[in-house]
Amino acid sequence: MKLTGILPKAALTGLTLFCLCPVQAQTKPDSVRAPETKVLVPVEIKGIRVSNKTPFAVSNLDSQAINQSNGVQDVPYLLNQTPSVNITSDAGAGVGYTALHIRGTDPGRINFTINGIPVNDAEAQTALFVDFPDILSSTNSIQVQRGVGSSTNGSGAFGASVNMSNAGQGPEPYAGISSAAGSFNTLKNSIKAGTGKLKGGFRFDARLSKITSDGYIDRSSSDLKALQFIAGWTSKDERTSVKFNLFTGKEKTGQAWNGVPEDSLQTNRQYNGLGLMANGQYYDDQTDNYQQDYYQLFLNHQFNPDWDGHLALFLTRGKGFYNEYKPGESFADYYRQPFITPKGDTFEATDLTRQLWLDNYFYGLNYALNYHKKHTTLNIGGSLNRYDGKHYGFVTWADYGFPADYRWYHLTAFKNDYSLYAKLQQQVGYNLYLFGDLQVRHVDYQMNGFRENPGLHPDVHYNFLNPKIGLSYIRPHANNAESKLYVSFAVAHKEPNRDDYEASTNELPNPEVLYDGELGYEYHAAKWQTGLNAYYMYYHNQLILTGKINDVGTYTRVNVPTSYRSGLEWTAAWQPSKMLSLEANATFSQNKIKGFHEFIDDYDNGGQVENNYAKTDISFSPGFIAYAQATVEPFRHPVSRQHFYIDLIGKHVGRQYLDNTANKDRSIDPYTLANLRFRYELPTGFFKSLGISLSLNNILNKKYESNGYTYSYYADGALNTENYYFPQAGFNFIAGVDIRF
Repeated sequence: MKLTGILPKAALTGLTLFCLCPVQAQTKPDSVRAPETKVLVPVEIKGIRVSNKTPFAVSNLDSQAINQSNGVQDVPYLLNQTPSVNITSDAGAGVGYTALHIRGTDPGRINFTINGIPVNDAEAQTALFVDFPDILSSTNSIQVQRGVGSSTNGSGAFGASVNMSNAGQGPEPYAGISSAAGSFNTLKNSIKAGTGKLKGGFRFDARLSKITSDGYIDRSSSDLKALQFIAGWTSKDERTSVKFNLFTGKEKTGQAWNGVPEDSLQTNRQYNGLGLMANGQYYDDQTDNYQQDYYQLFLNHQFNPDWDGHLALFLTRGKGFYNEYKPGESFADYYRQPFITPKGDTFEATDLTRQLWLDNYFYGLNYALNYHKKHTTLNIGGSLNRYDGKHYGFVTWADYGFPADYRWYHLTAFKNDYSLYAKLQQQVGYNLYLFGDLQVRHVDYQMNGFRENPGLHPDVHYNFLNPKIGLSYIRPHANNAESKLYVSFAVAHKEPNRDDYEASTNELPNPEVLYDGELGYEYHAAKWQTGLNAYYMYYHNQLILTGKINDVGTYTRVNVPTSYRSGLEWTAAWQPSKMLSLEANATFSQNKIKGFHEFIDDYDNGGQVENNYAKTDISFSPGFIAYAQATVEPFRHPVSRQHFYIDLIGKHVGRQYLDNTANKDRSIDPYTLANLRFRYELPTGFFKSLGISLSLNNILNKKYESNGYTYSYYADGALNTENYYFPQAGFNFIAGVDIRF
């Protein structure tokens, strides 16, 4: 069903321009918020999150904001409403492998924690949301800090940090069922329940979820299962608490990470060439299979009214494999001799299926001591983390030349990550607050060979010093309004990832360094709020792809001496009446590399051709991003407590370049999307509440791409460029029901 005639583009543009008044998104005026049930949030968040007095650019999403946007799609689709965010989905519909950029920064440079525990992969350094499906159904709150922020646990925040809390427990018993179904045979079922506070101070909560989807792209289906169990105990005087949090995710997804060739976008936008066999059919088990289990144990104690402390132990256990068909694979790549038939015929290659395995443990502890007085807040803490990883592979079938379940590599990697930090927030004058933060971090990383380079054994050791300092001036105004002016400066360091070391056969890459300056102003009133944040992020030795190959033919990321991101983030919210609320944000930015050297393969003459650029754009960094939402409640029934909401949502993402040459022919076109969402909430005689929702996504049926990659080479006397894109779904829908007992 095509709905391009329902909402003209002019109407969407008008809505966007009207709403682009400045603010801190997702913190609506108090008059907009509905009352919430009190949730006991773990104390460990004190050492990770920042208060409204700190000098950083922050977005907070409470349980209400999460629940109203939580359908089937993954975490990036929820965070898409916060400033400076753009998102993508391999399968094109938000289920399966999804990712986000913040201020143009890729997921491998964003620090993700859940309840203060790091969840970025220790080697790839990215967070894979497919490993904890439907986590939003048990998430109490999310804080996004843009820039370096105040992150302390896990890898360095080089564009943002995202902290999620999913271990909160309420005082009252509850149960709930939610289901959703929609386009591409997408289906989600989730059930959760909690005991509330029992005698003896115990609490128990549990959730089971299952999500399936065929995906928009051919053979990009997802089968996701999740479980969460929380057991908590609080002492009678409520000074001591212990909490155990287990959540696990098991996923099987079709591989859709090769993208669609540019020349197929007009003829077959859903094309997926992975798994194509010699007979013209597709291998029916070209899949990614993985399970990740998260074990978290928290001990919190209030020593006196001024001091409290916490200890958190964790274990993340992951194991799984890629199952794939590979045509024409060379025996030499698997350390096998050519296959010789009884007749004497020699074959150098064969078709085969294989499994590439990851088998790892990530474990450690976080600790903190927190002091709070009227004018002083002090946090002292640290972390001790250890990663033990195995990488191995099997050939499970071949036309000829391989024994059964042939293992051709078995490699290990180990990483130690130790840190100490101290944070001080001190009122130093009338409404003036000083913030200081110093982190010392030590990293040991040992890799015992790689699949493509088994003889390479890098062993690196780093010591990082990450200071942060800032001032906030908070002034109260009449009618409970408040304004805030802040400035901060922060330094962050980040080690290269596993791929960088694998490609560095001659010289190890250097760590990256970021110097981040932030200057902002916010104004909060009863019915409206506005804010403007300016940032300048200066990078030294940022690792980027240049097209250069090393001595064994592998493309490697290279340190560039100087690059920067600068921008303005403008946010706003306004409630002109009880029936209407508006919110919006926009980011205007420049993202540049000073002195870029591009290398292009020359198949005619051998070697590579080098092109030099004095100043060019950083890839995947749009210069303009905007979000706007208008919420209308046309029929208000305050007595019956029934609510019917209509949300009109607009999102614009500017041009993104696929490489660092700012070549328009190697870019993703700008796109503007419109979504329409209906929400109906009511109490009934049978349930505490009943919620019904219908999300109509991309109602203009826009054909657009959100991600891609490019490859150029010289052949037959000409420059050839091949672009690959990740098309996203046109008009699609999700309908859901949520029942609370």
